[in-house]
Amino acid sequence: MNARLTLALTYSCALVAGALLACAFAPFALWPLAILCPAVLMWLWEGSTARHAAWSGFCFGAGTFGLGTSWLYISIHGFGGAPLWLTAAVVLALVGIMAAYHALLGVLVVRCLPPGGALRYLVGLPALWLLMEWWRGWFLSGFPWLSLGVSQTDTPLRGFAPIFGAYGVSGLLLLGSGALLALWRGPWRLRMLAAALLLLPWPLGALLGRINWTQPSGPPISVAVLQGAIPQDLKWQADNVEPTRELYTHLNEQALGAQLIVWPESALPQLANEVPQYLGALYSRARLHGSDIVMGIVRADADDNYYNSIMTLSDRVRFYDKHHLVPFAEYFPVPAWVRSWLRIMSLPYSDFAAGAADQPAVSAAGTSLALSICYEDAYGDADLPALVRARVLVNVTNDAWFGRSWARYQHFQISRMRAIEDQRPLVRAANDGISALVGPRGQIEAQAEQFRSAILRGSVQPRAGLPPYARFGNSLPVGLALLGAGWALVRRLRPVSAI
Repeated sequence: MNARLTLALTYSCALVAGALLACAFAPFALWPLAILCPAVLMWLWEGSTARHAAWSGFCFGAGTFGLGTSWLYISIHGFGGAPLWLTAAVVLALVGIMAAYHALLGVLVVRCLPPGGALRYLVGLPALWLLMEWWRGWFLSGFPWLSLGVSQTDTPLRGFAPIFGAYGVSGLLLLGSGALLALWRGPWRLRMLAAALLLLPWPLGALLGRINWTQPSGPPISVAVLQGAIPQDLKWQADNVEPTRELYTHLNEQALGAQLIVWPESALPQLANEVPQYLGALYSRARLHGSDIVMGIVRADADDNYYNSIMTLSDRVRFYDKHHLVPFAEYFPVPAWVRSWLRIMSLPYSDFAAGAADQPAVSAAGTSLALSICYEDAYGDADLPALVRARVLVNVTNDAWFGRSWARYQHFQISRMRAIEDQRPLVRAANDGISALVGPRGQIEAQAEQFRSAILRGSVQPRAGLPPYARFGNSLPVGLALLGAGWALVRRLRPVSAI
């Protein structure tokens, strides 16, 4: 076959496999693809040069993020109002950066791993891929979206999440991918080992999923989640400010009596500083009925820094400020001269200040809450310091930015994984997205109907205790991956006979 045609088929296969990987996540939840698709790329790297492995990896990553984050177009162009050329540039830049991680991985696989055998398939490949995924999740603020392990919220492998976190589950999936390749390419002894490693995690995960790593702490608390379902193209219009406030006032009045009332992210299209009397009246009404309010709201400080915040109206008023901000949505990581040019061009942009990274749990409704805003729950280790005190997770979000796309389902699956890792109940309030009450094993206890204003009522059982992941964070899976990658590299430099 012509060499150019072979390369074209290789890159096309990588692109398709990468795109299919995006379907392993919600809303399709075709979770076996989280094993099969990486195995395809591992196979394409067999006998490849570093250059061709890099391009195969790039095509794979471009397929995954090109399809899996295509909803960015809706937020940047559809609701953000950016011109089409700028939208395309931003989306392509993000996809290109994400694809570059897989390109680098391809180079490392060719240059650092043995050409075959157990060390390649069952140690080196899973370890290097996991390290790449972990690095992608924090480097330059990180983008941990579409982490492989998150795809397993409804499979037995979720039983490993309270021990190793989502990255540990990713490692097991990648071990399965390498095992599939070993079953096809290896000698019979390696195939027997690969078959065992491919199959054993599933029953073991089911057994681990029965362990109670945390225990009830105090009585259940009643919860009411307010969902305004206000379309993003209407939310910030001047003539819609008063109707929005009236809607949430009405919903809040109906919810009074619940111990905890949760409003979504930036529920009011006004700064907290602009409506002190309104907030004071809410506080008085809530205290009169024995309710505490947790509400997403934008605020400004004395230096005109703007914060995407959560205000807690309990025995006293507290603020939690979002610290993981979304690039090109909540801040623009560009030089000052570009900001000036954006102003001249009248292009939409906004900048929020980041809150402190170590904000403690807050007290409300007789328990302690670990708070997060929107995209922050994509970082599995972000709320771990608060878990020493926190008994319930609360996430407020506004996925209306992404319309009726996959984003809301992907984000909800990420939120569920956080509940599984921490083995705590989750209260999730979305202006427009998926508002839900989630149990400590990621099970959906109650869910509001989408695209309509509603009050979701229920109760959650606070839980205390620290699962292994809450104690050690990502150090366990990352440490094991570093040992595995180092071992494979040493053996590459000092070859030994393969199994």
